Amino acid sequence: MKKLNHRPQSIVVIFTAVLLLCSPVGLQAAINGISGTTFNLTARPDYISTADGGSMLLWGYANGASRAQYPGPTLIIDQNETITITLRNGLLVAGGTTPNVSLVIPGQEVTASCTGTCPQGELTLEAPPGGLDEVSYTFTAAQPGTYTYHSGTNPGLQVEMGLTGAIIVRPAGFQASSPTAYGHPDTAYTYEELFFLTEMDPNIHQAVEFYGPDHPTIQPMLDNYFSNYWFINGRTAPDDLAAANVLWLPTQPYNSVPRMHPGDTVLMRVVGGGREMHPFHHHGNHAKVIARDGRMLASAPGAGPDIATEGFTITSTPGKTVDALFTWTGEGLNWDIYGGSEVWTTQPELAHTCNGLTTPSPGFDPVTQEYCPDHGKPFPVVLPGNLELAFGGWWGGSPYLGSLGTLPPGEGGLNPNGGFSFMWHSHTEKELTNWDIFPGGMLTMMIIEAYNVPIE
Repeated sequence: MKKLNHRPQSIVVIFTAVLLLCSPVGLQAAINGISGTTFNLTARPDYISTADGGSMLLWGYANGASRAQYPGPTLIIDQNETITITLRNGLLVAGGTTPNVSLVIPGQEVTASCTGTCPQGELTLEAPPGGLDEVSYTFTAAQPGTYTYHSGTNPGLQVEMGLTGAIIVRPAGFQASSPTAYGHPDTAYTYEELFFLTEMDPNIHQAVEFYGPDHPTIQPMLDNYFSNYWFINGRTAPDDLAAANVLWLPTQPYNSVPRMHPGDTVLMRVVGGGREMHPFHHHGNHAKVIARDGRMLASAPGAGPDIATEGFTITSTPGKTVDALFTWTGEGLNWDIYGGSEVWTTQPELAHTCNGLTTPSPGFDPVTQEYCPDHGKPFPVVLPGNLELAFGGWWGGSPYLGSLGTLPPGEGGLNPNGGFSFMWHSHTEKELTNWDIFPGGMLTMMIIEAYNVPIE
């Protein structure tokens, strides 16, 4: 393995220690956010952390009196509801002039009104500093889907500083027990996950902190932008693997650890929340893209996503959103994911049937979701012994789903349920670092759990 240039031993130790805190047990397969029809946001300064120990000044949207957060609160609303978002400006800069802030919502017809004195900006009414005057942005959520919101005031700088977030519109008649993304049965899913993709140039944040947003060095950096940090849901890896709302990331409440069982369907809501394009690569299977920018890929009303596309990488474009369905079954592996017959004599607890039969049969088992034509087939290769292996943290000691094997002391530990883990990440290699330190950046893990492992 090639050595890293930046404190390789300490980084490996830190990365391993953080991963041990990021065990997937108890992590939810749902989207964190706030629901309702009326929201009160305040733009405030604060700081965010990066997994390499960095700290950067943040301008973030806060939920009411809370601290600013990155990204802004995910707003979860219902189709056909009238929504009002009230914005106040609580920014205070150390040098120069405290800027106005605002909010624009692509894909929605928004009406802005002011309580107090609110200047008209290039895109919408703006909230002046001081926190006394406020702007209310009102719209009717006419179409279900995934959307973004961000500042419309000098967005080149203010989105970079953190004034950006996501909106999810549930379809009319939404049922949590049988959810769909767009009200059509072909958009049904089991779990949903948000992948809000952004990037930052720490040099810009340092210049704003020390010299103020008007300093002449800032615009040239924006014009010749060069990011060094890449985020999923406001965290760089491996911090995104920690649980949501951990106390040591108070301004970065959202995590990213997608989990599912064989046969489940995960709705991937991918948002280009920054200014750069990111090829988001999901190992394990193709995903079906069913919508873009909150519009289902349908040839006609009622047709469902009949012109959906499939691919192994979702290109996330700035300001745009993609909804995709990801399913994993194990079909085509040509071996029994729950343990072949050769191990049943030594580990009888792994013995099982498929569709009630001990021999291969058609279809999928309705409980385990095993692909029955592969039932009882052994793992196709002989694994080397423990003395010949280098153990990754996600290796559970067994190639079978839901099964753990013997590992040397201190090895493994990140896969307590014996799941199958696939890295999901940006396919731009530099984005897998935190300011040139690997591993980090825009990276997370999808975990396929055994059928009997609960997912909240």
